[in-house]
Amino acid sequence: MRYALGVEYDGGGFQGWQALGPSGPPTVQAALERALSSVADQAITVTCAGRTDAGVHAECQVVHFDSTAERDPRAWTLGVTGRLPPAVCVRWCVPVPLEFSARFSARARRYRYRLVNRQVRPALYRQLMAWERRPLDAEAMHRAAQALLGENDFSAFRTVHCQAPHARRDLQEIGVRRVGETVEIEVQANAFLHHMVRNIVGSLLEVGAGAQPEDWIAQLLAGRDRTLAGPTAPPQGLVFLRPLYPPEWGLPAEVTL
Repeated sequence: MRYALGVEYDGGGFQGWQALGPSGPPTVQAALERALSSVADQAITVTCAGRTDAGVHAECQVVHFDSTAERDPRAWTLGVTGRLPPAVCVRWCVPVPLEFSARFSARARRYRYRLVNRQVRPALYRQLMAWERRPLDAEAMHRAAQALLGENDFSAFRTVHCQAPHARRDLQEIGVRRVGETVEIEVQANAFLHHMVRNIVGSLLEVGAGAQPEDWIAQLLAGRDRTLAGPTAPPQGLVFLRPLYPPEWGLPAEVTL
């Protein structure tokens, strides 16, 4: 049987998603595979919709795994969660066809970046939000961000360590809004490059602070030069909200297009 899981985690205590070997630092994948293997009484490996970096969180990461163990979805959900550290839980489990892939069946991924914008650093929720002391014009950031929409080469916003074979991605939606002292950036694309969201945010912050004009984002995109763009925003403000799949896979509504 193949199963899909919705996994929620606080990435602050992990060195990212990807397992780094039996003696490696703690990762979300390693913790999840240990818990699944314990419930199944057999070795289990998982494939995720999109790997996250150290310190990045997930509201609903989707993974799939195969097992011959006979367990119902409730047993997988509760049994695995009971064996996970407090920073990780399984929200749901759904049997899926063997053709389903958490990675390749996804048609889009959605992220949110949230930061506190005030003079004083945050004390509450600091593990889930970044901090920017410079006053930000969220409306200017939103206008500038619209230049990124569509299928483009995002070389200006990928890390030099990115292993993707090319930098073309279809950015379907991006929005910036202010809610009191909080500024939120949400972005959706068919797929993302390594550090792409955090690099976009870092450049938008320069626009929001008035250090660069609104059309600078369009110039960066056209120039395809990472060295000219803004710094990489800190990881703790970033949450992988969800991947999105066609309805025929029968997954929960929150991850269905």
